[in-house]
Amino acid sequence: MPSPDSAPESALTSPRSKITPERAQELYTAVLDLLRESGYESLTMEGVAARTRCGKSTLYRQWGSKPELVVAALHGTRRMRLPKIDTGTLTGDLLEAARAIGEASGRDTPLMHALSHAALQSPELLSALREALVVPEVAAIDAMVRRGQERGEIPSDHPAADYVAAQLLGVMRARPLLEGRYADAAYLTRFVRDAILPSLGLAARTPQS
Repeated sequence: MPSPDSAPESALTSPRSKITPERAQELYTAVLDLLRESGYESLTMEGVAARTRCGKSTLYRQWGSKPELVVAALHGTRRMRLPKIDTGTLTGDLLEAARAIGEASGRDTPLMHALSHAALQSPELLSALREALVVPEVAAIDAMVRRGQERGEIPSDHPAADYVAAQLLGVMRARPLLEGRYADAAYLTRFVRDAILPSLGLAARTPQS
């Protein structure tokens, strides 16, 4: 049986733990799915145990509490989509980023909304939420802008450059509240073409280019 005092970080490496990395991923996925479906307040260790056919006592021994399990799930399922994007132009990078973010908005946006209130009450949860869903994408978009500046596509002191990530990620979070629909790939692509690129003084590529 897992050690009662195993920390989340050591749980996957302890030779006494019965929870393999693959099993942990199954549990993390179930936690995030339940959050999307019902929100943070409705999430219970009992519900996770039932969804995953895992003993509730095992969950408590491994993670200690619901907040610790949610934090572990956020850290354990971080995805690195945008850092792989490098088309050679800032325009191309931002359009590809719009598509990638839009394709995931149906999963990421409900999760952000489900956790936003609880995260404001918990610095640890807020930090995990930012590190899992916000910081990697902000860093990747900022890197795209820096590469564009280094290539001379936009001036190094362009006043709009600091707000590209906030615009692209912000509208993804805001559209469900404003229009009742997710900011999908088509919407974010239009947003980049019609709002972000003109603010940077760049011309959008045509869909065929």
